[in-house]
Amino acid sequence: MTVPPTQPPAQPDAAEFPVYTARSFLPTFLLGWGLGAALTFAVRAVGGALLTNPCEGHTLLALLVPLLLGPGGLAFTARHWRQPARAALGLGLVVASLMPALFVGAQDIGGLRRTGCAGGYVVISEVVNGQRGESISALALAAGTERTLTARVGGYTRQTHPGLFTVSGAASTPGVVVTVGRTQVHAGEDFPVTVRVLPNTPVNSYTAGVNAVITQDGKRIEASGTLELNIRPRQP
Repeated sequence: MTVPPTQPPAQPDAAEFPVYTARSFLPTFLLGWGLGAALTFAVRAVGGALLTNPCEGHTLLALLVPLLLGPGGLAFTARHWRQPARAALGLGLVVASLMPALFVGAQDIGGLRRTGCAGGYVVISEVVNGQRGESISALALAAGTERTLTARVGGYTRQTHPGLFTVSGAASTPGVVVTVGRTQVHAGEDFPVTVRVLPNTPVNSYTAGVNAVITQDGKRIEASGTLELNIRPRQP
């Protein structure tokens, strides 16, 4: 008895890649972008009305819509990629997560930083021709020498913190003395800082810095700035 040869199982046809045309893609893409933009400004308006504290919750509000639209739009597009119209809607949401959602969110976070909601800091800068130069994070000095720098309290404004900050210098070794030219300053106001290395200070890396403190509404608010100080051998 002859056994007929077995036929291999039929293979399914290869998945056909969907065809995207301007007529099917563009209107739905613009609809998705419009929905994302409308959601962005609606959430900002509602959140701004509900958040009474000028700082708390505003960072989350600025990032909420981009975090929702971006991954959500990508997931929606991946799920419906064989349906050009629905996929275009998801892509519109993704683009809206970048512009305007992420753009206005970044602007809001920048505004929070300018008003002091992101915390304060002390900027230490070089002095060039009697004027404030570039900010620095490290400084090299020979033992027995000194350098005069300038500093200012950043991250706060006189509107949000109208009082005077008490400033002081500090160092990680007794061989380095940090002296501030003024003990009380306003936010954003320049003041001189002198870093002096005593002659017998060992060659090593130390930390020098400036601290600023203010008491406002019964709360102690601090800001600080530090320098990595590299001590070189004393010149003969």
